[in-house]
Amino acid sequence: MAAYRYPYQKIVDLKKNEKTQAEWGLAEANAQLSEVDGALQQLRQERLRWYDTLSQAAGRSVSLSELRTYQQYLEHLDQCIARKLEAVREAQAAVAKRQDALALKAKDEKVWQKAREQSLLKFTQFRLTQEQNELDELASVRHAR
Repeated sequence: MAAYRYPYQKIVDLKKNEKTQAEWGLAEANAQLSEVDGALQQLRQERLRWYDTLSQAAGRSVSLSELRTYQQYLEHLDQCIARKLEAVREAQAAVAKRQDALALKAKDEKVWQKAREQSLLKFTQFRLTQEQNELDELASVRHAR
C-alpha cells in the first residue's frame, strides 16, 4: 500500500505554526499584564504605607511643610496609580486581542486538520476498495481454473 501524502500538508503545518505563534503572543501579553498589575499593587502598597506615615505624622507635632511634603508625595503616588491603571487596561485589551487572534488561528488550524483527516479517510477507503477488487479478481481467476 502506498503511503498517504496530503497535497496541502504545508498549509496544515503553516496553520499549526501560526497557532503556536498566537499562543506565544498570548503568553507574552499575559506576562505583560501580570507585570503591570504587579507594579500597580506595589504602588498601592506604597501609597498605604505613606498614608499611614502621614496619619502618624499628623498625630505628632511635625511642621506644616513636612505634612505638605507627605501630602504632595501621596498625590504623586495617586497620579502614578492612575497611569498604571491605564496601563493595566491597555494590557487587558492586548490580552483580549491576542485571545481573539488565537481563537481565529485555532479555528483555522482545525478546519485544515479536518480537511486533511477527510482526505486521508477518502484515500484509505479508495485503497481498501482497490485491494478488495484485486482480491476479488484473484478469487475469480482461481475459480475459473
